[in-house]
Amino acid sequence: MGLIGKLVAAIEFKAGGDLFHELFRHRPQHISATSPEKVQGCDLHEGEFGHVGTIISWRYTHDGKDRVAKQLIQTIDEEKKLIEFKMLEGDLMEQYKAFLITIHIETKDDIDLVTWTLEYEMLNEDVEHPISLLAFFIDLTKDIETHHVGKP
Repeated sequence: MGLIGKLVAAIEFKAGGDLFHELFRHRPQHISATSPEKVQGCDLHEGEFGHVGTIISWRYTHDGKDRVAKQLIQTIDEEKKLIEFKMLEGDLMEQYKAFLITIHIETKDDIDLVTWTLEYEMLNEDVEHPISLLAFFIDLTKDIETHHVGKP
């Protein structure tokens, strides 16, 4: 079994891709207001929200456990509405040698899709692929949508 993996999910987002991109780029500290059961906070460590090179840390609940993640904003592409978060420290780094989370907004036929891509290298073959983390991001996307457009 290989130690390197990539998981991708694209979810329709009815509240508008621009809103989603702006939230993660410029106001990630507000995400806890849209999904407080999943995200408890996002703190600025170094730099400025919305800029490459910025270091942020997240407090979140995944699989029923309180977790933390310290990330570097590695890439921002406004044209593609793309942000890459490189994992530096935190609970995930106990199981993964490298972990990159990319959020990309695509518009097809007037439908905005939020695409989450998880690229990772496991420390050993006993580590599971982060499928439950991808499900977490799908549910987080739905929570943000519901917060902005209401219940379907």
